[in-house]
Amino acid sequence: MNSAHHTTTSGSNTTSVNSEFRARELSSSGWNEVIIITIGKSAVSGRELGAITLAPPGIERLVMNQRKFIALVAIGIIAMITCSACTQTAPEKPEEQPQKTILFVHGAWGGGWQFHKVQPLLEKAGHRVYRPTMTGLGERVHLARPEVGLETHIEDIVNVLEFEDLHEVVLVGHSYGGMVIAGVAQRVPERVDMLIFMDAILPEDGESVMGLFGEGIERMAEAGGNGAEPWQLVPRWVKAGKPPPVDVPQPLRTFTDTIVLDNPEATSIPGIFILTVEAGKETDDFDIFAERARNRGWNIVQMEGGHNPHWFQPENFVELLLEVLQG
Repeated sequence: MNSAHHTTTSGSNTTSVNSEFRARELSSSGWNEVIIITIGKSAVSGRELGAITLAPPGIERLVMNQRKFIALVAIGIIAMITCSACTQTAPEKPEEQPQKTILFVHGAWGGGWQFHKVQPLLEKAGHRVYRPTMTGLGERVHLARPEVGLETHIEDIVNVLEFEDLHEVVLVGHSYGGMVIAGVAQRVPERVDMLIFMDAILPEDGESVMGLFGEGIERMAEAGGNGAEPWQLVPRWVKAGKPPPVDVPQPLRTFTDTIVLDNPEATSIPGIFILTVEAGKETDDFDIFAERARNRGWNIVQMEGGHNPHWFQPENFVELLLEVLQG
């Protein structure tokens, strides 16, 4: 009996042979076929392999009598079982990528539908995504009423965090959604891991959308049209009769309500500002809020494009967002 170590290849499966047990029997008619017991380990799967094959006559082997031959076969089988038991190890688990819980808060006149293009891209990268629609907007437009205000929308998002029991959440607020995530951070700072203002309003205590954008909002409110009620804001691009998903009238009170920022715990939440600037332009309507973020020591990330990159440039936006999340 002899022992050897070599490598055999068959297709794409390579086996590293740890030991072989060979024997043959000499009979009155000459050399008989030889039984070879091979013990090895697959280099591809890492599993223990064993084989019993017949070798042709005429190859030099150790000669032994029938009794010794049977004993050798038994020893070989025992060795194969023992080798497998001794060397088998638990498979290594793949390294898990850090998963983020990302909640998008849409802007005025919009809805959660505006982020449905980016959701599968982020989920493919291993993140959980929520994109709720606030009261009176999007698919919840039937709930619109004069009483719907900024506090209503803050409550909408707080309820998602609490009823879904979400923690360490990355809140991404777009445009008017910046007012909302600022209010959410005041209410439940312990559930928020990061604030991302995406071409969004970054308010200070006591401010309102109407106070910040003033004349433009007032002209929009006075224009009305498209069958809007006095308590609704309808921009020029919202056309009646278009099939969904479409922008819808915004409850006026969401723009006139002032925000209260008086929770010191919220100031410790890290923030990032994403500023979108169209090609060829140096200034943007949201420059003032990017400057506020800079004064707070936050990182400012600039992206070339329009105000809605999540809709018109979803791949580019997700690529940038993933870079931001990786820090």
